[in-house]
Amino acid sequence: RYHLPVLHPQGPRASPIPIPIVLVESIPEGVTFGNGSVPNPSTFSTWMNLLGTVTHSLDIASFYWTMTNEDTRTHEPSAAQGEQILRELLQLPQRGITVRITVSRPSAKSPLNDLRALEQSGAVVRIVDMPRLTGGVLHTKFWLVDGTHLYLGSANMDWRSLTQVKELGVAVYNCSCLAEDLGKIFEAYWALGTPGASIPVPWPASYSTPFNMETPLELKLNDTDAAVYFSSSPPALCAAGRTQDLSALLSVIDAAEAFVDVAVMSYLPTTEFSHPQRFWPAIDNRLRKAVFERRVKVRLLVGCWQHSRDTMFPFLKSLAAIADNQTHYSVAVRLFVVPASAAQAQIPYARVNHNKYMVTEKAAYIGERTSSSPSAAPSQGAGLPGSAEQLIPWQPRAGADVADLVVPVDARVEWPTQVKVSHHATQRPDVAEGQPRQDLRCPVGAGLDVGLLDVADLGELSQSQ
Repeated sequence: RYHLPVLHPQGPRASPIPIPIVLVESIPEGVTFGNGSVPNPSTFSTWMNLLGTVTHSLDIASFYWTMTNEDTRTHEPSAAQGEQILRELLQLPQRGITVRITVSRPSAKSPLNDLRALEQSGAVVRIVDMPRLTGGVLHTKFWLVDGTHLYLGSANMDWRSLTQVKELGVAVYNCSCLAEDLGKIFEAYWALGTPGASIPVPWPASYSTPFNMETPLELKLNDTDAAVYFSSSPPALCAAGRTQDLSALLSVIDAAEAFVDVAVMSYLPTTEFSHPQRFWPAIDNRLRKAVFERRVKVRLLVGCWQHSRDTMFPFLKSLAAIADNQTHYSVAVRLFVVPASAAQAQIPYARVNHNKYMVTEKAAYIGERTSSSPSAAPSQGAGLPGSAEQLIPWQPRAGADVADLVVPVDARVEWPTQVKVSHHATQRPDVAEGQPRQDLRCPVGAGLDVGLLDVADLGELSQSQ
């Protein structure tokens, strides 16, 4: 029987010294937003900075690895950033740095070149058989560097996540308290990556955390007093004290009194990947309740691409229909279409708004999953049933402004009114795979304007076709 390694049962208390926290993002190549906006540091530059900082250990929790053109069977110059990251990773063991990687069990068609190269370089790779353990996948995406620095966000270990997909994450520097707490989650994955491993019930006390929704870690983030904790899913992988993702997400919505801004790749109040599909309105109901009972303003920004499910659009229209001139309910739902040139449209599974975050006047979180059928659901009702993911919710303490911690990215970039998007279908833009997106006016070599469409206009467009 495999015995779980013993960890420190309680992490160190926070230092009064301010902790640097930085929003990082990937902007698809060629996309510009105008209005004098200044982008956050890129995911690529952040990962390179972390690789240049590491002195003794790097732990990466990942979903899959496609860091090269060879992996995706493409010949894209924009893959260079992913290939450079991989080269840097391959050199770390030669410098005496311990590299540990957990990855979800690859499918039969998944490329394994990167993982094999990493093992040959001296890195230790463990495959977590989440399909067997929970029926889901290891959907996690985070880095831990020297037990001191961390990255967590939506970006996969995929070159497209650096140059062809819109991503958002957060980097935290010089904070052993947060790194050690996230490290407990990594150690759980590490333990489950051994052959024949099973999920302990309950988890040993050494995997528990004192930091959660009820007792968050109090510290200074960028000179602002804040309260932070990591939530996780599925429930079976949450040790004592760990707040489950769904509880964290709903608590942020429930606490809002002014506004809730949400950005996700897809939004479905149903099960998305389990069969038969079931209605699962937990998040959708909370948003509607916030609008109706507390007059909270809700803005929902949803990715739209060739892989968007047609069933998503009626639900989005239903949510948007709550807005009413007489009752003055405030709900706005928009589709985010990442434009593509003819060449970019040929890149598989690219050119999409993949980030997942939520901002209110009181709190914010950066996540790794969509808002369709959250994987925090306790049963097969999860969109990725039993999938492992993390959120990092945080809020300023009394007297501080959440804007001091999080620049509202949706307001800065993704909520302009000048939109030119033509539709050739009643439900979604013409973004058929492999087709040049000429309807988004994206000439090769020119700056590409983001296409945004108010969901309320879908009905008018369909009637006019």
